Amino acid sequence: MLKTTTLVLLFMLVLFGMEVRAQQRDSVDWSAGGEFRKRIDRHTSTKAYRMLYIGAPLIIGGVIMQNYDADFRRLRNGYARSFHQTYDDWLQYAPAGAMLALKACGVQGRSSWGRMLVSDAFSAGLMAIAVNSLKYTCRVMRPDGSTRNSFPSGHTATAFMTATMLHKEYGHRSPWYSIGGYAVATATGITRQLNNRHWTSDIMVGAGIGILATEFGYFLADLIFKERGLNIYETFSVHDRYRHPSFFGFGIGTTIVPGNYTPYEGVRVQFRSGPTASVQGAWFASPYWGVGGRLGCTNLRMEVNGVAQNDNFECASVYVGPYFSYPFSMRWLIGGKLLGGCEFYKTCETHLQDFAGHNGAAFGTGISSTYLATQNLGIRFSMDYDLAPSISRSSNKPLHKITLGLEVGAIF
Repeated sequence: MLKTTTLVLLFMLVLFGMEVRAQQRDSVDWSAGGEFRKRIDRHTSTKAYRMLYIGAPLIIGGVIMQNYDADFRRLRNGYARSFHQTYDDWLQYAPAGAMLALKACGVQGRSSWGRMLVSDAFSAGLMAIAVNSLKYTCRVMRPDGSTRNSFPSGHTATAFMTATMLHKEYGHRSPWYSIGGYAVATATGITRQLNNRHWTSDIMVGAGIGILATEFGYFLADLIFKERGLNIYETFSVHDRYRHPSFFGFGIGTTIVPGNYTPYEGVRVQFRSGPTASVQGAWFASPYWGVGGRLGCTNLRMEVNGVAQNDNFECASVYVGPYFSYPFSMRWLIGGKLLGGCEFYKTCETHLQDFAGHNGAAFGTGISSTYLATQNLGIRFSMDYDLAPSISRSSNKPLHKITLGLEVGAIF
């Protein structure tokens, strides 16, 4: 029922977007680039694309993520079981507060006061209808077992709705307004999961609904007001292929340890694939190279000599080093990295013996493909390889980890 309802909602949004595409296009700067570049610009300048390119994939990804919710809750329990904070109750409104404060101080935004308030009212109404309809139709139990209204996350939907409002009103003045708003919204969603109030899928679908509700709310207001009260006309800016692709992002992924791992004779460990969460960033001095780092944590279930263990293998890592990038096209970057750092292992209890917690030097590398959805938003697909220390202090055999990941980040 949950997946069917969500897919029906997504189908309706896509149909609405197709109608939008037929009605309106954004203006495009065609002054630079050859025919290939123009074709790319033409595709990504439609109103439908710009309304759906973030929200719709988040909803689709959230539906897929339902199959892995338990894994990411296990990751949360391994590192933040006792986490409980209440700042997310007000943090969800912070981008809207910033938008109203800028408006009250006389900073000119996209819309007049009247047009902005109508746009925001439409957005809030659409978001509330979508979130509450799903909450009381799907009736998903919260991770803490308190109530059956977990899906989707209302706090996250509100946070991303207000962040999108701030982006639409003031993102043209500086990308840092948008980056700040979406950073606050992301922090709200992560906190909801750390508080054990929501599953990962709740967060992703809530974020998608919040973004789409604002896009459609502003679209409806635009139909009503036409050009009245509009201070800034939206345009599409052609990307600079050879910009410096500095970035900071949050990612999730799946980590595997290929084959059987034998730390020493008589003990054979087999790791099952498990969830990884990470933050990563790099500053680029040119279009081709930069320096940065990655922080991550992983939780892997394990079998020892064919016996499944109750305890899980948990590790955290910090890496730094050079990053590389090549602008394959205007929107696609091919990247790599060579990192060194440290892995931190928690004590893991098994039926044979305990693996004591310790840390050790590690090395990592990886390749990635980054899609620049906008000038300041990148979606990165990556495959990382880490050569980590042995899980046992008495063994010198390194651990080989491969992580397939998806990351969303700010490009600046």
